[in-house]
Amino acid sequence: MPATRQHAEDLTVQEMARRSGFAESTLRYYEKIGLLGRVARDESSGHRRYGPAVAERVQALSCLRSAGMTVTGMRRYLELLALGDAAAAEQRDLFAAQAETLAADIEQLQLRLAYLRHKAELWDARVRGDAAAEQQAVEEVTRVIDRFTY
Repeated sequence: MPATRQHAEDLTVQEMARRSGFAESTLRYYEKIGLLGRVARDESSGHRRYGPAVAERVQALSCLRSAGMTVTGMRRYLELLALGDAAAAEQRDLFAAQAETLAADIEQLQLRLAYLRHKAELWDARVRGDAAAEQQAVEEVTRVIDRFTY
């Protein structure tokens, strides 16, 4: 039997999507695979209603997902969370590993940013007819490309 809407502050799927940054289809998928637990339904319409506890979980998952955590990682986080303090060391390790992954991603993004800026400099130099500045920009682009990891 589906849960029913109990609080005026419950959010519709559209409101939850807007607040979390997840697509409505992602919210439905996360519910289907068990990441959200049971999502209440409005008695009259059967539409999803996200109460405060589920909304808080969605917000946490949104933060984790935007930091690059996979569904498997989010599932593990929730499993460990259910264990409480007994899983504190594992939670620490999970978050430390994700922080390292995110740091590596940020480094690659910074390289891509440098690439774009040097390419803009290259084209600006070409527009101005400044061959020396263009050559310098080409050298900078080459240095950045050599630092990419694929």
